[in-house]
Amino acid sequence: MEQVVYRIRRFDGEKEFWQEYSFAHEPNKTVLWGLLKIKETADPSLAFVAACRSAVCGACAVRVNGEAVLACETPLDALLGRFGATLVLEPLGNFPVIRDLVVDWEPKAVRLAEAKPWLMPRDEFSAEAGCRQTQAEFKKINAQTNCILCGSCASECNKLSTGDDDFYEPFVYTKAGKFVADSRDGAAAEHLRPVLARGLWKCVHCQECVTKCPKRVAPAEDIAALRRESIRQGLTDNPGARHALAFAGDITNSGRLNETTMAVKTDGLLKSATRLPFALRLLRRGKLNPFHFPAPVEGIDGVRAIVKAAKEAKE
Repeated sequence: MEQVVYRIRRFDGEKEFWQEYSFAHEPNKTVLWGLLKIKETADPSLAFVAACRSAVCGACAVRVNGEAVLACETPLDALLGRFGATLVLEPLGNFPVIRDLVVDWEPKAVRLAEAKPWLMPRDEFSAEAGCRQTQAEFKKINAQTNCILCGSCASECNKLSTGDDDFYEPFVYTKAGKFVADSRDGAAAEHLRPVLARGLWKCVHCQECVTKCPKRVAPAEDIAALRRESIRQGLTDNPGARHALAFAGDITNSGRLNETTMAVKTDGLLKSATRLPFALRLLRRGKLNPFHFPAPVEGIDGVRAIVKAAKEAKE
């Protein structure tokens, strides 16, 4: 391969357009090297962001052929081997674009601040003694400290792509989860309430935030941990928690779900009543039987033993 082509989605502040740049291939380079080569030798007007060049600052995240990557650490040869000589570069998804590959982080920072991602020390700590924790306690939050706020998880989040009114960027849940799990923090509810109000139970479990994170952070796991902690703290007056508890109750009682009562347990009687036309259609087609109460499955004692063991393991 002698030539590499970057096909870049550009934005001049008013309109979008595509532009192609061709440059000579050199082995063992990165995606960022290609962008710098274009800017230095072909088109100084091309806008992108890069700083540390060491996968620490997270500034250079872009999408290449539909996937978010850190340009400074992504080997160019690996992408060329996978996609061929032409690579399509775009700004991160689910972000407002300022210019070319530069996205606007300001609204994201405002949303992040709503989750209060800072330490609120427990009462026993003081300015003189500091906030100490054991190595084992630190290990519980070690993974989340690797988040560099590059935005890759938000770019690939399928829930965010449908709108951000009722869901935060995945990194917000990771940052909130870090302080909820931090043994030095004494205000877990202060982090939990904002994320509960903004979609904690609405993650669609696509795992894109996990597979696209360049630092191997797992926001989906942090979301699951926040859900467990919210229930443990009694923050259950919401459809997500009620659904999870009803689901667990059905499994414990009979080993199977009772779909007839699940909607009522989750949304309450009044909201479920608004779905009466849909329920009637299900009845007419034999998809719903209001008098069906499933008997316990064979081996229900084993199911209950598994549920009990899972609860004890978390405690």
